[in-house]
Amino acid sequence: MTVPHQENAPLTDPKTGAGRRILLTGTAGFIGFHLARQLLAEGWRVQGYDGMTDYYDVALKHDRHAILRAHPNFTATEAMLEDQPRFDAVADAFRPEVIVHLAAQAGVRYSLENPRAYLDSNVIGTFSVIEAARRLQVKHLLIASTSSVYGANPKMPFAETDKADTQLTIYAATKKANESMAHAYAHLWNLPVTMFRFFTVYGPWGRPDLALYKFVDAILDDRPIDIYNHGEMYRDFTYIDDLVRGIRLLIDAVPVRPEDGIVPAGDSLSPVAPFRIVNIGNSDKVRLLDFVEAIEACLGKTALRNYLPMQKGDVPATFADATLLHSLTGYRPQTDFREGIARFVDWYRGYYKK
Repeated sequence: MTVPHQENAPLTDPKTGAGRRILLTGTAGFIGFHLARQLLAEGWRVQGYDGMTDYYDVALKHDRHAILRAHPNFTATEAMLEDQPRFDAVADAFRPEVIVHLAAQAGVRYSLENPRAYLDSNVIGTFSVIEAARRLQVKHLLIASTSSVYGANPKMPFAETDKADTQLTIYAATKKANESMAHAYAHLWNLPVTMFRFFTVYGPWGRPDLALYKFVDAILDDRPIDIYNHGEMYRDFTYIDDLVRGIRLLIDAVPVRPEDGIVPAGDSLSPVAPFRIVNIGNSDKVRLLDFVEAIEACLGKTALRNYLPMQKGDVPATFADATLLHSLTGYRPQTDFREGIARFVDWYRGYYKK
């Protein structure tokens, strides 16, 4: 697939990004923390915004923010996105050129227990961000979606142009709603929007509810690990540095509304809006049991395995077609899951002194 060269000039100096202003939501979170560090290293001025909810250990969030606050170009506001007047005040004062919206109520399984939290954060909160981006006329709005929007789609690898109307959880449904809202704003106000669909992100500073974190923690403490669908699960594990690299490159790949409404084959660009959806995944379908064995090898310990049936709302496999990402940026995620696991274990042992 060939995607035409972007008509827009890059938003940043390709080497430094110096002095550019970006508003980044979710900076105390796993992905936002890593992206903020990358942008600060390039010279960006970063305004963070995070609700610091107690979905998982808030101390981990505070530790991430403490590292970022040590940088002179980083400032942060700790407040909920649903508080639109507060978010508007921060955005209006900072006047960002770019907004990257990563903050969300995460977790597929928690959405079965507390679905309203997903509506409040992922729908109402995202509306606050999109509306601010429209009002401030930012040059590019980038929003996190998820591979979960593909739902029951049996075709693999998942491509951005595939139909995605069979979401299986409220979490996935709220993310699909975000895509629809953002497309409407892009069409109505000519607001350039890129949505990312992430695939099973893992790595240092990860969330405690993620599989790798839970498995390492349990194995080291001689507790059993839960393995769903009796291990017959496959995931496209994407290392955090690869994900951040993909996001960073896409910041400069600003979508442009097609003048003639014609979109190249394989491109998810809307024919009626400056709007695009992009997968960011490793394009490597890994069997869950192979992932567990790699963790065991890294730790030098065998897991106590508790095999369980498929959990409600889960899918047996995810697998990204990342051709569009490569066409737009020249980049493909490529970290082998064994290498990524080793880096996580090194961080985990150092952080928890285990």
